[in-house]
Amino acid sequence: MMNFDRRSLLKGIGAAGVAPAFSGLASAEGDGDPAADRFLIDLREVDRADVPGEVEIVHDISDIDLLAARGDPESVPGVDSTAPDVAVYQDDAGSVPENAGPAAEVDKGADNSGSPGWDDGLSNNELQWDKRAQRVGELSDRPGNQRTVHDTTTGEGARVAVIDSGVSDAHPDLADVVNEELSENFTTDEYDFRPNGAGDHGTHVAGTVAGTNASGDGVLGTAPDAEIVSLRVFSGVEGASGDVIAAIVAAANRGCDAANLSLGYPVPFVDPEEYPFLLDIKEAYERAAAYAREQGTLVINSAGNDGIDMDAEGVLSLPTEAEGVFGVSATGPIGFLWDDRQQREDLALKRLADPTSSPAFYTNYGSAVDVSAAGGDVDLEALNEGDKPAYYDLVLSTVVSPDGEGGVEPGYGWKAGTSMAAPQVAGAVALVRSLRPDASAAEVESLIRETASEGEPGGEPFHGAGHLDLRRLVKAAR
Repeated sequence: MMNFDRRSLLKGIGAAGVAPAFSGLASAEGDGDPAADRFLIDLREVDRADVPGEVEIVHDISDIDLLAARGDPESVPGVDSTAPDVAVYQDDAGSVPENAGPAAEVDKGADNSGSPGWDDGLSNNELQWDKRAQRVGELSDRPGNQRTVHDTTTGEGARVAVIDSGVSDAHPDLADVVNEELSENFTTDEYDFRPNGAGDHGTHVAGTVAGTNASGDGVLGTAPDAEIVSLRVFSGVEGASGDVIAAIVAAANRGCDAANLSLGYPVPFVDPEEYPFLLDIKEAYERAAAYAREQGTLVINSAGNDGIDMDAEGVLSLPTEAEGVFGVSATGPIGFLWDDRQQREDLALKRLADPTSSPAFYTNYGSAVDVSAAGGDVDLEALNEGDKPAYYDLVLSTVVSPDGEGGVEPGYGWKAGTSMAAPQVAGAVALVRSLRPDASAAEVESLIRETASEGEPGGEPFHGAGHLDLRRLVKAAR
């Protein structure tokens, strides 16, 4: 994921600041091995009664015959009864201090008006190319000329779980969206579902799904009348696979139509021969996805940001390649609103060096991709030279930052990554379920694939069944 706000961009960004790093995998020692004191217990291999009392059960995931535990895995009988609980990291989490999260007093009256971009008079609404390309709400490039997606549905009655770094309901565009009762912290820290030192990644994702554009110049989500359930799985910069798997099962049990995962295990942790514990993690994700689908919940995951062919030998990209997980690759324009002449609404998406459906330079690709969606792209040379607003090609959404007084300040900022593409699809699921609440997970997936537009440029490896097309999707669902 790439993360830019106005202040950091104006200070200048070097090439390292836009590296396509996404999330990492490491042990407590940082050597790529599983964390020493966390492990999974397979209840298909050992009886629950035989688990020693000194083993702490962190999560009871017995719906899929798993326990997430802490202690000595060798104390559990059975050769195949335990598997490592692999740690995951978000690379941008250090941008928000640990004390900026849930324990802080939040100022919900902060002034969030105005553009986060250059002093060019552009509104946030104009900068949402991802929604303009899909004719979402009033953000169509041809307002009043054709029916928009929100003329058919705004996602009312649907529910989406954001399994991430937490969602800040201090943001005015998310204040009435997050279901506090169903939201939960799945880490072992003492705080709640809101961010706690893990950055605003989950808040950005949630805005893409269900931002309400409360001020009229905020951000508008794909399904602004859908409900968000924040299931936090990152505490500071570190998370654990067992927390994520438990959160998937919880999302299904809480009636979520989609569970959005924007996380993974990037290079070099993709070779199951070198890292055999990846096969255990894959099997656990498959159990969770199968259970979720039985309850009607689609598990949506970002394909990863390493620019690798997931079909290549020695590559296993998780959770995307786990059976039952809907994989999303990222696309984005090059040149959006670089030219003053583009500010005419009917030209904004036409005068582009690369179209909005062009594969992003960082996206993983291969047969595990089900569809592509807007995740943002960037011309690194233009960005580093600073003579063009190259970050306009990233995805604008809701963010929060420390306010210097122990609280958080809501705002708007750009990020890019397959992390930003997955919630476009999670929002699409909400639109379908608002129209067809009884549709099965398989039926919703089929509708998304069948209505996707032609996957060009790049073809099937980069787009799977095609590029997400919300207008065709809601028409078919209706």
